[in-house]
Amino acid sequence: QVQLVESGGGSVQPGGSIRLSCAVSGVTLSSYAMGWFRQAPGKEREGVAAITPSGASRYYAESVKARFTISRDNDKNSIYLQMTSLKPEDTAIYYCAAKYYAAFQPERWAEESHYHPWGQGTQVTVSS
Repeated sequence: QVQLVESGGGSVQPGGSIRLSCAVSGVTLSSYAMGWFRQAPGKEREGVAAITPSGASRYYAESVKARFTISRDNDKNSIYLQMTSLKPEDTAIYYCAAKYYAAFQPERWAEESHYHPWGQGTQVTVSS
């Protein structure tokens, strides 16, 4: 059974940093593209970043470019999201999601419907 478990969320002041992790089990991670999404209260879930199996290609939402970095360690069955220069508008529940790479379409990297399965999410709150 495929499981994705996010961790590392918490509360941080504006300008601070947080590193999220997503532990993946039940699949060979190197066969999957992975994405990070977030959902703020009252808003739709949006794509934040995605990474191909080798890490050669990475995709970012405009709102997080130059502040967030997605990475992965296939040997540790994990992906990461390093978030810096955090802003209050980054407050959201952050989710990781998987897409079997043979079916991955780069132009759809930010589409929620393109991914399955999903983790349960981890809360990130940016507030002074």
